[in-house]
Amino acid sequence: MTVERDGLQNMLADISQLNIHGVIVLNTSRLWRSDMAKVLIQRELKRHQVDVKAIEQPNYSIYAYDPNDFLVNGMLELLDQYQQLEIALKLGRGRRKKAEQGGYAGGGIPFGYKVIKGNKLLIVDDRKAEIVRRLFELKQQNPHWILAHYADQLNKEGYTTDQGKSFTKVQIKRIFDHEPIYRGTYSFGNIEAVGQHQAII
Repeated sequence: MTVERDGLQNMLADISQLNIHGVIVLNTSRLWRSDMAKVLIQRELKRHQVDVKAIEQPNYSIYAYDPNDFLVNGMLELLDQYQQLEIALKLGRGRRKKAEQGGYAGGGIPFGYKVIKGNKLLIVDDRKAEIVRRLFELKQQNPHWILAHYADQLNKEGYTTDQGKSFTKVQIKRIFDHEPIYRGTYSFGNIEAVGQHQAII
């Protein structure tokens, strides 16, 4: 198992090269988010004789041998994990309810739409929507084309991505995969409902 967070990777690299004695965090849940990550990170810290100082857990130390400190710190970490799981569960319920009503429940925004901050509703992006309509028009006219052909044709007609670059077959597949949304259906996990958003095709 590897720890994927860039900032954490940089910190672990620094302790192996610099003379660091301690790492200061708000609480230990900011440093590791699972028991496996905790074991791996603590092993690396101990290898370089670095301790952890937590502002909200003043007695915390990865070298603690006092049974009371061990018990209190363990309980605090379990409480942090419980709170994170509870928040995730509530967010999940909220997103499912939103999806059941056909509303945008989060995640990647399909090409052709945009989301206004605080609104949480898919809104048609006119420039992108024109490209989506043209692509599905090409698909109807040339159903046997491979993905690269569609990308080449869009590029020949002067259409570009948000970054002003040429379309690739990967981007074309992603747009085709979102066809139900473009037709007005919203799906989230195993939920499918009539969307609150405007259809593009």
